[in-house]
Amino acid sequence: NKTHGRERPFRCGECGKAFYCSTGLLHHKAAHTGERPYRCGECGKCFARRSNLLQHNKTHGSERPFRCGQCGAAFMRSANLEQHRRTHTGERPYGCGVCGRRFNRSSNLITHQRVH
Repeated sequence: NKTHGRERPFRCGECGKAFYCSTGLLHHKAAHTGERPYRCGECGKCFARRSNLLQHNKTHGSERPFRCGQCGAAFMRSANLEQHRRTHTGERPYGCGVCGRRFNRSSNLITHQRVH
């Protein structure tokens, strides 16, 4: 298992995805278990990765330059605004390869795939 010449010896027993380091595999496993051990002390939102919590912490009291033209919701990152816009458009770009059900967020697809 090599990508661009690098060995990927750490393999997920659930889906077969391979990683360069054990930490990558450990973080990936949270996608299958749904475990989110990192909790925001301000709002209570939980995250699978510490880095995601640290990124989230910046949202409290921070500037939010990306604003939805339809409802006024504001976001720190353009990717979050793009994801939010799907609530207005009804777009569901993530499809289950097993049953065909579609989702507006990749995380919802991952959660759904656990039922198969």
